[in-house]
Amino acid sequence: MPQSLPSNLVHNLLSSPAPDIPLNPPLDSPATVAPPLPSLQIGPLTIGFPVVQAALSGYSDAPMRVISRRHGASYGVCEVMLDQFLVALRDRQKTRHFLEIDPSEHPVGGQLMGAEPLQFAAGAQRLVQAGFDVIDINFGCPVKKVLGRCRGGFHLSQPQVALEIVERTRAVVPPHIPVTVKMRRGLDDTPRSRERFFEILDGAFARGVAAITVHARTVEQRYIGPSQWSFLREVKQHVGSKTILGSGDLFTAEDCLRMLRETGVDGVTVARGSIGNPWIFREARALANGEPCPPPPSVAEQAACLREHFRLAETLYGPRCAPLMRKFAIKYAARHPCADQVREEFIRAGSAPDWERVLERWYDSPEHLNAAGVVPALPTDLNEA
Repeated sequence: MPQSLPSNLVHNLLSSPAPDIPLNPPLDSPATVAPPLPSLQIGPLTIGFPVVQAALSGYSDAPMRVISRRHGASYGVCEVMLDQFLVALRDRQKTRHFLEIDPSEHPVGGQLMGAEPLQFAAGAQRLVQAGFDVIDINFGCPVKKVLGRCRGGFHLSQPQVALEIVERTRAVVPPHIPVTVKMRRGLDDTPRSRERFFEILDGAFARGVAAITVHARTVEQRYIGPSQWSFLREVKQHVGSKTILGSGDLFTAEDCLRMLRETGVDGVTVARGSIGNPWIFREARALANGEPCPPPPSVAEQAACLREHFRLAETLYGPRCAPLMRKFAIKYAARHPCADQVREEFIRAGSAPDWERVLERWYDSPEHLNAAGVVPALPTDLNEA
C-alpha cells in the first residue's frame, strides 16, 4: 500500500503526413557526414523518427496530437489520466475527448497515473479497450497536489509499490501492447533518491517494460533550473540496449538533436516546447537530414495551422472549444510579428466568431498575410514556460 505524504492552404500545409524515412543529424563540417539516426523502437512497435510528442496534462488531446503528427511527430502520448477516473468513466459527450483517438495517429500512447496497484491495472485495461497502442505509467508528475495523493512522482520514494504497479499493469495489458514508464531522475538529489531511481528503473525493465522516459530534473525541482542531461547519458550507458527516451529543456529542434547526440538516448519527447509550435518536429527532421533548419512559419502558415487546430477541437468539443483553445492560441501567437497584440486578442476570444475575427484581423489582412514569422525568445523562467 502507498505510504501517506503530506482551406486549400490548410490542405496543402497540413493534410500530408511527414515521410517516414531515415534521417541524418546535421553536418558537423562540410567534410563530415554523421550516420543516420536509428529508428525508435518501443517493444514490437516501430515508431520511426526519434523525436516524439510527450504527454502534456491539459494539452496533448487528440487535436494537438494530430497537428503534431502532421508536422512530423512520429508518435504522441495523450494527457495523463487518473486510474480511478478511467474506471468510473462513462461514454458521455462531455468526457469522450479523454479517450478520443484519430485514425491517423496510430501508434499512440495512453498515459496513466494513480496510487493503488489494483486500481492502476484496471485503469490500464480501460486504455487498452479505448484503442491505445502503448500504455504509459506516470511516475514523474511533480505537482504538489498529485504528490500529496501518493501519485506521479511520489512513487519514486517507494520502489516496492512502484514495481507492483508495473507488474500488475504488465500482467493485465495484452502481450503485444508495450507498457512504458515516465520517470524523473529522483525525488531530489540525495544518494537515497538516486538509489531508489535505479531500483525502479532496473526493476521495471525486469518486469517487462519496453521503454522508459527519463525527465532530467528531480521532482523537487519541478520545472525550475536546468535539466541534467549528463544523467541521461549515465542512464543510457547503465541500461545498454534497452530503450531510453530523454526529456527536459527541449524548446528548439536544435535542442532535440543535441540531446540525442550528447546523451545517446534512443529518442526524445518534446513537451512544453511543442505547445503552439508543431513546427519543431519538421525542423528536427530537416536538421537530422543534414538540411538547414526551415525558416519560421509564415503568418499564412500559422493561420492555416490555427484554423485546422480549431476545426479539430470544435469537432471534438463542440461550442465550448473556443475557451479551451485559448491556452494554445497564446502560444501560437508568439510566432506572429505582432505577438503581444495577437496574444491579447486571443485572450479575449470567447467564441468561434471571435476566434475568426482575430484571424481575419491579424493573419488574413494584406499587411500581415505575407509577413514572415518570428522565432520567439526562449523562456528564461522555465517555471513559467
